[in-house]
Amino acid sequence: MRALFGPEAVTRDITVRVSVSYLPEQSEPDRGRWFWAYHIRIENGSHQPVQLLTRQWTITDGRGTQHSVEGEGVVGEQPMIAPGASYDYVSGCPLTTPTGAMQGSYQMIGADGMTFEVAIPKFVLRAPAVAE
Repeated sequence: MRALFGPEAVTRDITVRVSVSYLPEQSEPDRGRWFWAYHIRIENGSHQPVQLLTRQWTITDGRGTQHSVEGEGVVGEQPMIAPGASYDYVSGCPLTTPTGAMQGSYQMIGADGMTFEVAIPKFVLRAPAVAE
């Protein structure tokens, strides 16, 4: 997996960074299946602890077909992130095309009881070109 993060978005002093990797060992292009892992780092640059409550993703495949995914937390957790701290997780996305994109948002709550949305930057899913 690449060590460097690519796209990032900042909302209310919360920074979301993304690194994505194509996983050839989990992909089967001859069966129309491509798979990527994405590493997300959420950094709390605010003065109060925040908790991630829910996530919402829009996944677009190479044909432009969109799929929405919503749910509680991430990877089975609703992490509390202290001021100056960060939370990392890795998840995956299969597609039926060799390219696509993802973007979304997290619903968070601050120690002050206020809920707010944090943007997840759009990132591209692209399989390496395969020699014919």
